[in-house]
Amino acid sequence: AIVCVTDDGGSTGELLKDLPLIALGDLRHVLLSAIPLAGLRQKFGLDETAAWHAVRALHRIFNYRFITCPVSSGSILEETGARLGDLPALLLGLLQELAGRLFTDARLRPTLHRPQCLGNLLLAAAIFAHLDPELGFTELAAAFQTVRTATIRGLADLCQALAMHPRAVLPCTTTSAQLQVLYGNGVLVTGEHKSGSCCRGYPVDRVMVKFCQEPFTPPEVIRLISEADILVFAPGSLYSSIIPILQVPGLAEAVRANRRAMKLLVANIWVQKGETDAAREAPHRKFYVSDLIRAYHRNIPGGVQDLFSRVIALDMADIPGSVLQRYGLEDKEPIYLDRERVRALGYETIAVPVYSQALLRQRQVIQHDPDALARTVQALYCLDRAGQLPAPAEPGGLPLREPVSATRPGRGYLLPCLRYEAIANRFRYMSAEHISRTSRETEKLTDRDRQWIMERLVEIVWSHPDILMAHLDNVRGICLIDPSCWKRCQQWDNVFSFYDPLDQRIKINQVQTEDLHRLEIAFLIALGQALLGNYAQSKEMNEIIDGGEAVGRIYRLTLRESAQLQSFFSQDQLRQYLVLARMRPARDPEHLFTRVINDREGFTPPGLLFGLTYAWYLDNRFAANIEYKMSIMKNDPGDLIPEQLRIVERRRRMIGFFREHVFGHRAELEPEENRTVSASLPME
Repeated sequence: AIVCVTDDGGSTGELLKDLPLIALGDLRHVLLSAIPLAGLRQKFGLDETAAWHAVRALHRIFNYRFITCPVSSGSILEETGARLGDLPALLLGLLQELAGRLFTDARLRPTLHRPQCLGNLLLAAAIFAHLDPELGFTELAAAFQTVRTATIRGLADLCQALAMHPRAVLPCTTTSAQLQVLYGNGVLVTGEHKSGSCCRGYPVDRVMVKFCQEPFTPPEVIRLISEADILVFAPGSLYSSIIPILQVPGLAEAVRANRRAMKLLVANIWVQKGETDAAREAPHRKFYVSDLIRAYHRNIPGGVQDLFSRVIALDMADIPGSVLQRYGLEDKEPIYLDRERVRALGYETIAVPVYSQALLRQRQVIQHDPDALARTVQALYCLDRAGQLPAPAEPGGLPLREPVSATRPGRGYLLPCLRYEAIANRFRYMSAEHISRTSRETEKLTDRDRQWIMERLVEIVWSHPDILMAHLDNVRGICLIDPSCWKRCQQWDNVFSFYDPLDQRIKINQVQTEDLHRLEIAFLIALGQALLGNYAQSKEMNEIIDGGEAVGRIYRLTLRESAQLQSFFSQDQLRQYLVLARMRPARDPEHLFTRVINDREGFTPPGLLFGLTYAWYLDNRFAANIEYKMSIMKNDPGDLIPEQLRIVERRRRMIGFFREHVFGHRAELEPEENRTVSASLPME
């Protein structure tokens, strides 16, 4: 099993804060699912019942989760609820040794103070058993080759202990990697967990893998692929489990080079939120099996040529309508098999009931059944070797151009543990103040309150991998303000936070701290404003009088001179943003920008608009008004009203500005159809 290592959520994400390792969560999942009963019986002399009991105990231990620091290595195994007596003595001894290492190795001990999955920690302990105890955190973060060797050896130790071949489970790479998802509206999101939790409402255009350095593909992986008789693309998450593996340099080429193996794609059964809930070619509908193939072709360097020739899929006609209806009530939809489209792409489909009949009868659940799938693969292999399978259709319907390679070292991408340390250090030295109802003057927070707010802010920044460390450069502190002392004008908005360029503090209405979700939104809006810094020399709003009657207002903003500017952006970039914010540059003086507002019309100043868009880009649930503004991009603009085209183009350019200039992603990552529209419309 070749496993993806871009996971960054849950226990894996907590582990990445402390250790310079690849993501271990999916490796743990696959290790558990690959434990062979026959192997346990042979290795430890167990009967079938004893082997089942041992597997049950292993699952309890490896899947056990805790939120408070365990007392000792002995207690942590006891707390899992596993019957330790069901484990063979040699296997139990190894687990006790690994659990003990969590408490004796000073480098591993900090992980016990976070919410964790014990199996991930045991795997980390197996890796650290092959690392020199004299190597500290800093040395390990720099010792890529040493850590990669220890990773392969630690995995091999656990595989052998669980009665598997030492290379039964391998990572696709031993280089730390992050998943990036580019959506159809041009927004690029970094982080596998974020791509699943944010509902962008747009189909995925492309996925990419960003590495902290030149990616290393374990030679064991290439060798095993080249020697394989059967290669199966399993039905994991399309964009976050399978495609990233094939973006590791050399992996797709190794699959293509093995021309004697039978290569099968097992299609997913259900649509996955955030990934396959909208088709790129037709966003109004859900995914078909042909869309899976197109997604592979678009996202894998070199396309799908020679990666697989047959597709195993589930024909939904075999499923009772009542079962599909119940899934529909839970907002779950199947991925339908469109056999003719798949054949037109050059692939034969094998529609077989590879789901568990027992689960369907007992619980009305449709899931892949390992035994049914294994029997299908075995039968196909025998037919293939006997020459009884029809030849695949001639390929067609896929673009001939080779998709752009999507793997690259990340510019400024730190190891997750180094990034977490850098974030914590930034907030450790920031001031933390408040203005209370009684004093109405700025005072320092108590140590307890300061620790609470700083810990929350560290976690907020950590949870958004697209936030650059440079985004914090203009922030010198946090100030919480009692509602009775809040002087910020709320005439046009209900945003209770802002960045004050005079003292370089983010100021938040204290009510926002009562709910962590509201605190996150308030902080991100103000952090976005902090990127602008002291960009405005002056701001003023004047009435426009016509015939003695006020008919509107004019907002004037004067940019600060370059020599006085303290901003994340250059003056040229600030000018570009202000034009996108519908500010009109004056010819004289050149630093003046104006905006005319009709009478009683609402107005979002450029600074607030920037903060709202910054928060929206990171998570579109954080700024409903920006989501509403951007929703026009979901519609096909007609040519009757040219203004609609200009609005759509302005939205796309705004997203492009944030993607490239705010978050530092490459210009060529613009979705292709957006680039076409951009080239055909003039700048306003």
